Amino acid sequence: MDTASTGAYDDVRAATRALATEAVHAGRDDLARQGLHAPPIDLSTTYPSYDSRAEAARIDAFATDGADPAGPPIYGRLGNPTVARFETALARLEGTESAVAFASGMAALSAVLLDRSAQGLRHVVAVRPLYGCSDHLLTAGLLGTEVTWTDPAGITDALRPETGLVMVESPANPTLAELDLRAIAHACGSVPLLADNTFATPVLQRPAEQGARLVLHSATKYLGGHGDVLAGVVACDEEFAGRLRRIRFATGGVLHPLAGYLLLRGLATLPVRVRAASANAADLARRLAVDPRVARVRYPRLGGAMIAFEVHGDPHELISRVRLVTPAVSLGSVDTLIQHPASISHRIVDAEDRRGAGVSDRLLRLSVGLEDVDDLWADLDQALGQPARLPVPVPVPLPAREPVR
Repeated sequence: MDTASTGAYDDVRAATRALATEAVHAGRDDLARQGLHAPPIDLSTTYPSYDSRAEAARIDAFATDGADPAGPPIYGRLGNPTVARFETALARLEGTESAVAFASGMAALSAVLLDRSAQGLRHVVAVRPLYGCSDHLLTAGLLGTEVTWTDPAGITDALRPETGLVMVESPANPTLAELDLRAIAHACGSVPLLADNTFATPVLQRPAEQGARLVLHSATKYLGGHGDVLAGVVACDEEFAGRLRRIRFATGGVLHPLAGYLLLRGLATLPVRVRAASANAADLARRLAVDPRVARVRYPRLGGAMIAFEVHGDPHELISRVRLVTPAVSLGSVDTLIQHPASISHRIVDAEDRRGAGVSDRLLRLSVGLEDVDDLWADLDQALGQPARLPVPVPVPLPAREPVR
């Protein structure tokens, strides 16, 4: 009854639907005519076929262009009907032709880099800050890539004939720095721009509309939204998607069907969750900005549910004192999380590079959830502690003035 292709629902798609409507219906449009309401979970790893000649032809076709095999599924590593529903929905939300899901965000980024290397385009131009493990993957050259770090104004000058990718993240992890994606896409010329859209989600920003060819998500975060699924996804055009599917098949970085089901369910409430959490975050950012115990607050003009702030006191002490807020890595869940990037998410980045990108040792990253905002503030207020008492200045006698001559 279920279908296997990410393009299997084209015949029932509406021409134009609001994002909130797409979030609820994309990837599910065919259910009612099948007599279903909730999407089925297909846990099969393999599928019966009595026509081995046709099977061989479909596998040959997949090997040629990476397109989803027409007809019933073949094998779990080539594709899964439940995962395909999530891919269809995410592509619709991001406004791209296709999307390819992976076992994690890092598996998704690795697949992109492997594709570029396979084309002989090993050079990457990137703008800091990025997520710490993305930074490390590029800097360490673990997949044979070479990276040139630059600011947005230097992208064009950093490009080479062997440049295969420009990578940015906006708002950036963890500083929430925002970039002009349209201007950056123009600076890239014919080189594909990959924009990490994990923090913004398609609710606040659709990078493909601004010229990005690839849109990366750690789907573990807002797309799943409940802290119970690990996944990554790249939204892109079908040509690039075909190459990514072949890499996924060869390397085995597939998404489990249960994770695909949870992600599809998460997308249905994504607009509501992002907007509610963003309202909480904006309120907390205003309170933190006028608090004398806080040195600096960073909150994106775009909005969103992430706050970065620096404290005058010891950030580790604040983390040890929270009670409602959860001190934990990751973000985008329904509950509020706080972490110290220099110790956790960006620890793997060289300290000098980390600080140069604005990730100071006093910076804290707050992922705001759906709790009552007054309860959240009460917890942060007590965790911030009493304002530090400034020492009373001791009068210092001024030196005698020289007589005016």
